Parts: sequence; C-alpha cells; structure tokens
Amino acid sequence: MKKILVTGSNGLLGQKLTDAARKDLELEYIASSRGDNRYATDEGYRYIPLDITDHHQVTSMITTLQPDVIINTAAMANVDACEKDPEGSYTLNVAAIANLISTCEAYPIHLIHLSTDFVFDGEDGPYKEEDKPKPLSTYGRHKVEAEKLLQQSTCHWSVVRTILVYGIVQDMSRSNIVLWAKNALENRQEISVVNDQWRMPTLAEDLAIACITIAKKGEKGIFHIAGKDLLSIDEMVEAVAAYYHLDESFISKISSADLKQDALRPKRTGFVLDKAYKTLHYAPHSFEEGIKLMDLQLKEIMNQK
Repeated sequence: MKKILVTGSNGLLGQKLTDAARKDLELEYIASSRGDNRYATDEGYRYIPLDITDHHQVTSMITTLQPDVIINTAAMANVDACEKDPEGSYTLNVAAIANLISTCEAYPIHLIHLSTDFVFDGEDGPYKEEDKPKPLSTYGRHKVEAEKLLQQSTCHWSVVRTILVYGIVQDMSRSNIVLWAKNALENRQEISVVNDQWRMPTLAEDLAIACITIAKKGEKGIFHIAGKDLLSIDEMVEAVAAYYHLDESFISKISSADLKQDALRPKRTGFVLDKAYKTLHYAPHSFEEGIKLMDLQLKEIMNQK
C-alpha cells in the first residue's frame, strides 16, 4: 500500500484526486491545503492543514508522515495575477517547490509536480515532452524554473504538464471556461472570447487518474496530459452554448490583442499524448464528453442542496 500526500487538495484537481484516491484500496491517502478542508466528506482519508511556502512546516509534516509519494497541485495559477505580483508567484510556484524538493531528497519520496502548457510560446504546438520550453509570462517562467529545480534534484521526480483544466466540485474557489460560459450565456450576458488561441482542454477527472497512475507505477520524467481535442477558445465556448442550447449571439469574437490582458498567452499549444497513451494507458474524454459529465455532476450537486 502506497501512502500519498496531496498538496493543494482544496482546488479542483485536488478534490478530484481525493475522489479517486480515497476509494482506492491500494492507497493510503492524505489531503493537505491551506486552511480548512473544503471536501464534502472526511471519510476514507486524512486531512492536514499545510502551507508549503513554510519550510519548517513542510519539513516537520513530511518527516512525521513519511509518504511514499507527494502530488503537488498547489500553485498561483492566475496568469495575470502572477504578472502583477511576480514575488507572490515566485513564492508559491518556485520557492515552495524548493521546500518540497529538499525534504523529498532526504527521504525516498516520489515528488509529482503539476506544470502547464504555458512553459511554451505557442509557435510550434502541439508539443512533445522533450520540446524546449520558451515561456512568455511570469507564470510560465516560474513554472519552467520549478521544473528545472526538479530535474537538477536527486529525488525521484515527475512533472505533469497539463492544459486548461475544467470540471466541477461542490466547493469551488475558482471558475473554469465551461462554468464561466454557461453562467454568462444563461444570464444573457455579452461575453468577449478570443478566436486566435488554441488549447486542448483537460477534464479534471482525467488528469487526476493520470497523476495517480504515475504515483502507483512510480514513473519518472515529464508527462503531457490533456484532453483529446485541440480547439480555439471561441470553439470551446460555442460547444458549451450548443450543449445547453444557449444563444450564441451573445458571444463576441475578438483577438488576443483586443482583450488587453496583463500577461501574454501562447497562441497554439496542445500536447502530443503518445507517451501518456503508451506508458499510462491514458484514455482522455473529448470536450463534448467532458461537458456532459460535468452537467450530470452539476445536477447531482443541485439535488443535494
């Protein structure tokens, strides 16, 4: 039985990892995040408050728990916020990883770290794992820096890069493209959507299963994990509108330059998933399948209220 500690467990991916891991009889699962636990139940796992930016707290906690695997999902992931607050981004996206690495090096702990397609500039996507990073933003640069720390370390490490994660849980701190588009169009709000960026949106359940598979198999190295479909952002929003039979006339298509965001975004990312298919037997959902699954889960949540 492997003991897995997940950091950032209150986030979307963290809660999906809790969904999967607490039911797995081959795993002993510990969830951790800043503050109180936001997961719906406390059955089948342990929750421990943990701030990974606090080196002493990280060292003490990991020394006490001695997990076999740590899956680090904690991050400052708002790209524009990172551009405005590079110090805050560095603290959570780089320095905190150094805290985890130094402790994992002292024990035989497998450290799995979540990264992003924003390590690339978007000029040559879809990307393979061995393609050279070329970030455009503070967020992307700090993610590359964290990856390099792992690659230079002596611990058993894995980097899981992913793209535009979406999904739903009962207690969410952030929205995502599906919920944002659905809520806005249901309220007949005009929304501006870029038509010159392409991504492979990733269902949170698929990403969670991939992370757990890497943990259980002890796989090392970089893995690209994303959804099946390479879509422009406006195509994603149109797919949400079509599924829910919402009025697409409220969608205004604009260029990235017109949106005037603080941080630059890569134009076309996407991942080549061959390594994940072969090594992990990865089987991602299509975007349409993901929307359908989210819709079923949303109805379940509403029925519980």
